[in-house]
Amino acid sequence: MKASEKIIEFLLWLAAAITILITVGIIWVLLSGSLPFFQEVSIVEFLTAKQWTPLFAQKRFGIMPLVAGTFLTTAIAIAVALPIGLTIAIYLNEYAPSRLKRTIKPLLEILATIPTVVYGFFALTVVTPFLQSFIPGLAGFNALSPGIVMGIMIIPMISSLSEDAISSVPKSLREASYGMGSTRLQTAFRVMVPAASSGIIVSVILAISRAVGETMIVAIAAGQQPRLTLNPLVPVETITTYIVQVSLGDVPHGSLEYRTIFAAGIVLFIFTFALNNLSFWIKKKYQEKYD
Repeated sequence: MKASEKIIEFLLWLAAAITILITVGIIWVLLSGSLPFFQEVSIVEFLTAKQWTPLFAQKRFGIMPLVAGTFLTTAIAIAVALPIGLTIAIYLNEYAPSRLKRTIKPLLEILATIPTVVYGFFALTVVTPFLQSFIPGLAGFNALSPGIVMGIMIIPMISSLSEDAISSVPKSLREASYGMGSTRLQTAFRVMVPAASSGIIVSVILAISRAVGETMIVAIAAGQQPRLTLNPLVPVETITTYIVQVSLGDVPHGSLEYRTIFAAGIVLFIFTFALNNLSFWIKKKYQEKYD
């Protein structure tokens, strides 16, 4: 083996090792901060109680309101991003001329480069007043506005990954569909999308993971009122928003209140870790099916 190949192999191994060490370090930090918290607070109360007021005089440590806020905004985001992103992917793959495709796809991906704090202020100062014009009961801080804007933010992830998945479908399937007399629309939705379903599902799961971990949009526009509700018109608080709130420095370091961010962080880590592994499992399952 040449020396240059050995160097490249070592650098690749080093990159993989660094990634693993960083993951282990994150897990260690979360566990070292959350274990003292669970020595004082019952894990049953943490997972099942319906009130989250660790910064109040009467302290309650039920994570459910934060989980509800996180999944409410995420559900709104996916409801916005999935139909739009999938429609864009189908259009780019089945209808758009190659020149237009080369132009539109990079422009869409620009949305992913915009700082999320800009999205947050856009949700607060533009989207919320616009929605209030025809939803009178909408609060100034709410789950609907940041959910919609998060959906706009993750459209490029769904559209790009879904378009790549549709593009990887063998052309013989499309040609066979046309040969059977199917129209372009029928071919797109009855042949191409089902054949690329594994890649599309993976793109959706990764987009959900991205929305669950989003911080600045919900911190700016969703409010900081933890409540167990599915009403998108009222202020809510997500897990990431609470972590930002406590991390501002007003809570004494090492106190029980401060350790709540590690407990909330490990819940968030478990959610994202599970979603990422689910996407990997689905992709691997479909690859084994078609190999």
